[in-house]
Amino acid sequence: MNPIQFPAFLKPGDRVGVLAPASIVKYEDVVPGIRLFTEQWGLEVIEGETLKTSFNQFSATDDDRLADMQQMLDDPSIKAIIAARGGYGCSRIVDRLNFEKFLQYPKWIVGFSDLTAFLAKTFKTGYASIHAPMAKTITNVGAETAAESLRQMLFGEMPAYEVPAHPLNRSGHATAQVVGGNLCLLAHMIGSETETETDGKILFIEDINEYLYNHDRMMIQLKRSGKLDKLAGLVVGQFTDMKDNNSPTFGKDSYEIIAEHVTEFGYPVCYGFPVGHVSDNRAMGIGMEAELIVTEHAVQLRFLPNSNAKSEEI
Repeated sequence: MNPIQFPAFLKPGDRVGVLAPASIVKYEDVVPGIRLFTEQWGLEVIEGETLKTSFNQFSATDDDRLADMQQMLDDPSIKAIIAARGGYGCSRIVDRLNFEKFLQYPKWIVGFSDLTAFLAKTFKTGYASIHAPMAKTITNVGAETAAESLRQMLFGEMPAYEVPAHPLNRSGHATAQVVGGNLCLLAHMIGSETETETDGKILFIEDINEYLYNHDRMMIQLKRSGKLDKLAGLVVGQFTDMKDNNSPTFGKDSYEIIAEHVTEFGYPVCYGFPVGHVSDNRAMGIGMEAELIVTEHAVQLRFLPNSNAKSEEI
């Protein structure tokens, strides 16, 4: 197991930063999320410049998005950085981020989708982060359970999930570190500084708006690079708004594609887990240890107290 440390868990009154490190966001779309953090969670929110700027499809130029993120990484008073939204843009700046001050003043980094690049970078530094709803999505209808799971994780209450069985599930039990995120990002990061090490880990994957043949290609990339060989377990999240050719069709849906590529392995696999581009996008601790139990009746994923981790008090 890779050594992992936890930033200090939050407490009421702590400062958190909210910014848009990738695609453009409408400020009014993140206001409800900011109010949730301040009025219900008791946090003080520092707003990034990128919440109110734009540059083509991005929230700002690469340099300005980098500066916004770097300022929050370096600020010792900020205890967590929560993305407003994903989209595209994190990969353009992730290698230029300097984590020197972060290592002195660790903080939680929260997001999903395009933020997978930042979460992977944080894991490489030896710190846990959280794949979870962002400011734009956390108050969506149906997001209440997901929002509570993020609050629990940020405030040091390790969540436990139980979901119904899926016909494609493979039963088994594993206790291991959790890694993963957006499948497209995980495949694209192979060969880079933020490539995710999966041996002995519980990997989770999700994606949105991809052609099924491209989904197949990304699974092949994971398999050819050895990312599926030695997993402790696989958690398959939501594959939302996936697209097929008009004619001829690809012939398999997303879950059938994944099942084909892991059929030769023996680790537990579950499908339909509530993580991804859906309202019920449960918090997943990157680098945290969890227990995965897959039976014919249900799936349980329980994040464990950080007995093998050091929680920083700054």
